[in-house]
Amino acid sequence: MDRGPMTLRDLWTLRTLVFVVVASLVPIPLLINGTAESRCAYVMIVMALLWITEAIPIPVTSLLPVFMFPMLGVVPATDVCTKYINDTSMLFIGGLVIAVAVEEVNLHKRMALGIILVLGTQPNMLLLGLMLPTWFLSMWISNTAATSMMLPIIVAVVEQLRDMNVPHTKVGKDNSSFEPDYITHENCRQDQQTQEEVEETEDENHNDGGTMTDEQLVGIGKGFALCVAYSANIGGIATLTGTAPNLILQGQANSLYRSRKEGADSGITFANWMGFGVPLSVLLMFVAWVWLQIYCLRDRCCLRITAIQKARVKMALRNEYNKLGPLSFQEVVVIVLFAILVLLWLFRDIPNLGGWRFLFPDDPISGPFVRDSSAAIFIAVLLFILPSNVPRVLCCRQYTCEGKIGYPEYKPILDWKTTAQKIPWGIIVLLGGGFALADGSSVSGLSRWVGCQLRVFNNLEPWIMNLILCLIVAGATEITSNTATATLLMPIMAELAINIGEHPLYLMVSSAISCSFAFMLPVATPPNAIVFSTGYLRISDMALAGLLMNIIAVAALTLAINTWGVPLFGLESVPDIFKTTAANTTLCDRTVDAMTESPSFTSTMAWP
Repeated sequence: MDRGPMTLRDLWTLRTLVFVVVASLVPIPLLINGTAESRCAYVMIVMALLWITEAIPIPVTSLLPVFMFPMLGVVPATDVCTKYINDTSMLFIGGLVIAVAVEEVNLHKRMALGIILVLGTQPNMLLLGLMLPTWFLSMWISNTAATSMMLPIIVAVVEQLRDMNVPHTKVGKDNSSFEPDYITHENCRQDQQTQEEVEETEDENHNDGGTMTDEQLVGIGKGFALCVAYSANIGGIATLTGTAPNLILQGQANSLYRSRKEGADSGITFANWMGFGVPLSVLLMFVAWVWLQIYCLRDRCCLRITAIQKARVKMALRNEYNKLGPLSFQEVVVIVLFAILVLLWLFRDIPNLGGWRFLFPDDPISGPFVRDSSAAIFIAVLLFILPSNVPRVLCCRQYTCEGKIGYPEYKPILDWKTTAQKIPWGIIVLLGGGFALADGSSVSGLSRWVGCQLRVFNNLEPWIMNLILCLIVAGATEITSNTATATLLMPIMAELAINIGEHPLYLMVSSAISCSFAFMLPVATPPNAIVFSTGYLRISDMALAGLLMNIIAVAALTLAINTWGVPLFGLESVPDIFKTTAANTTLCDRTVDAMTESPSFTSTMAWP
């Protein structure tokens, strides 16, 4: 018996242990007569290697600072633990609870199907119809959830187009596949109207039911799959809670400001982020729509479908929409609460105009008493209180259900068991681990040392340097978690900007958004993996289409941050607390000298 293959196989089953041991041993020279900076670098390298290889779950890796920083004498345990739940984390939790409510009442599906039905069933308009709801939903709910919700719609539409080559019977009462689960007079009228369209077009075009080749259908399937993945990634850019890197940026930027001055604030709010992110997101959405038409629907036949195909696709979509029934009470409540939350976010603090936060006092040390997290948690709590149906106390009218007469019982829109199952708690731990790592890098001086080493960029124009860095980040996020990438880069980008005399938000905002430009590979982001599972795409398809999207997205971001991003984030001048002085330059030189004098550090860290 050959033991060679079995030995390798057995070793592979222990790969988690092997990766953890290797990741722990590779930077071990940093711990030999090392400084605080080198000890912090040891933790950062171990976490980076484990994040990249995913040898253990990413959230578990994020817990390493809790015991490694205190044991290595970098940051006390009490200080590390306070970084895991903060204002930014609570904002994220509030946004997740709202997202769970939207999914729980099926509001996201109603909106998606409604938009598609309005825009029509031509392939290019179907692309737009799939993109718009995915884009909008991913601003507020998880991009993974938004993509998953659109997946059955993609499959249903493609299958309806594919079935045009197969003889079919007219839609009638005996065809249960088109019978809606929830029947109302309005639904029946719409079904009858759509059915008549199908019958008329079949009579007029009985010999013209299948004009598309398999190759053309494959092209349409590719376009539908890619458009959903792209719009999910692009939509997260538009709002502060749309994707984790945005919140990592805000949290680490606020920590950076407070480390320089007590009570200072980065000024990143929900309102000014939307002012920056929404125009950029809309621009990228339009570019993606045009590019996918060129890439996937370049065959003119793909842009024309017969009247029979249009009617049958419309019938399938209408059937899915009818299953949702009329707008329910709980959907109305969620819509109202969602609108109130957005208004509270937008009007909390408007520069030079004020906002509702001024109704409450400010603390001279910690700053405003109320923040965006206050509004998010307030609305989230209401979802556990307000009823999902009009209760008896508010409506004395009886209802009939399965032949029985009764009154609606009180039941809140959300219950904790359902919510706890749907909230990705691991992301919250990952956010906390990032804040702890950033704090350790700042306290130990590691981020300052890295920023000083990157002063080579002084010779480049700021916009060129920003463009190069964004391209590097966009490439890195194709193979690593965008959240982990943002976590590692934010403190480094902040110190780099400060050392070259630029506003820290200039590089931080650009790098954070670049982490969302993951268009090329299935492993880059969950939406890519989900649409890849449809079987309509090959890796080469995603790579070729995504390469141009990455380049265009970085170019659009460079335009945005150097134009309307300047007044929104106050990038025209560097705050006094970050201005480079002769003392700062001397400190930077001393930091570099102290680090480079350690042989163990220079032998392990091959920095520029």
